[in-house]
Amino acid sequence: MSRYFSVKYNSLTPYVPGEQPKDMRYIKLNTNESPFPPSPKALEKAAEAAKRLMLYSDPECTELTRVAAQQLDVDPEEILFTNGSDEALNFAFMAFCDASHPAVFPDITYGFYPVFAELNHVPYRQIPLSEDFTISLEDYLAVNSTVFIANPNAPTGLALGLDAIERILQSNPDNVVVIDEAYVDFGGESALPLIHKYDNLLVIQTFSKSRSMAGARLGFAAGCKELIRDLKTIQYATNPYNVNSMTMAAGIGALEDDAYFRKNCLAVMENREWTRTALQELDFTVLDSVSNFLFAKHSQVSGGDLYRKLKEKGVLVRHFAKPRLSDYIRITVGSKEQMEVFLEKVKEILEEIP
Repeated sequence: MSRYFSVKYNSLTPYVPGEQPKDMRYIKLNTNESPFPPSPKALEKAAEAAKRLMLYSDPECTELTRVAAQQLDVDPEEILFTNGSDEALNFAFMAFCDASHPAVFPDITYGFYPVFAELNHVPYRQIPLSEDFTISLEDYLAVNSTVFIANPNAPTGLALGLDAIERILQSNPDNVVVIDEAYVDFGGESALPLIHKYDNLLVIQTFSKSRSMAGARLGFAAGCKELIRDLKTIQYATNPYNVNSMTMAAGIGALEDDAYFRKNCLAVMENREWTRTALQELDFTVLDSVSNFLFAKHSQVSGGDLYRKLKEKGVLVRHFAKPRLSDYIRITVGSKEQMEVFLEKVKEILEEIP
């Protein structure tokens, strides 16, 4: 870093995104993207919006908010659209965390949580997952901190039920509980209906996964009107035009094409279960994911070796070097054809074991 870099960020360790190869010679199963293109309606509306790019985008996302609120059964004042769900998460750390309201989240979860905490100089505590990688409900009761829980969690794919989330909300009435639902559309149960019951609940979702818009950067936060007003204060203090016009239009098209969305989610879930069964038959241990990825390990090949050998064979998966995770690989669930190639390469690797 340069000698001009502020000392307040000297110890900041940035988030490390998954590999994004430019040559496209890989089957990409490493960053939990959708294997399906965006909805034709989304593409059509985005192309139309491109004709008006000389104008600023609507900072209120008025039409997108109206369509989403109607579909999600919330009031327009209970939802805020952001530049990807990462921006919504950062806003939450900025708005609801400080020295008196530290953050708490699992030690194995979305890697951006500690980055956002450090970026915003928020004290935080990481709670170890149980031995089976589940979140222990008791660890989050009456913690007197702002709670961040990815549900389903990443990279495990495991989820808490709504009864557990309600107990966490009830036991932390003076703190916001943020439920990050990036993967909820693949078999999880959304806490979104609970925002009308608990004024300390903030639910965050994304269009990146289930709606095939990772490259468009669109997410949202939903909560009571007061929480959303807090987030809007942060938005207008940083970047009022945070969602561009084409993304906004694509989001409307994606929401209006509900049949396309549901068909793709179902296909991913079917491919996930088919792949899970196939891996188990190959002597893999596979967690019970309800997301669009699988977390798996093999008794005879380390996670690092599997990652490297698969990459050599043209298949990218994700490997994490943390001690409890190093035996595992995280596999994005792609199309049936992609998963067939993945399994073929896995079998080749296993056959090469002496």
